[in-house]
Amino acid sequence: MGINEPRDKSFAECTSLGMMVVQPIEEMIPNMNALSDLSMKTDDVLRVELDVFRQEHSDLDEAIRVLQDTRTADQLMIQRLKKKKLQLKDRISQIEDRLTPDIIA
Repeated sequence: MGINEPRDKSFAECTSLGMMVVQPIEEMIPNMNALSDLSMKTDDVLRVELDVFRQEHSDLDEAIRVLQDTRTADQLMIQRLKKKKLQLKDRISQIEDRLTPDIIA
């Protein structure tokens, strides 16, 4: 899948110039706080969410790279995408911690 072919139309759309247009951060992962209660979710649900969040993290990484490569990059947009990417990384870590059993040496 190429850079001009977004996986999910709700994440990005291609313009006639071939740049990704990313939606506002609030729309990218709606209601992040509602998703934060890990104790109520089964391991299977968490694994699916983990895959989704990893894919979104990868997509954000690609979008940031594309925006940084343009000469007229919107620095505020890049900063917001990086913040969202860090939030996703934190969420991924939380889920991985929940799925990985504690091993006492």
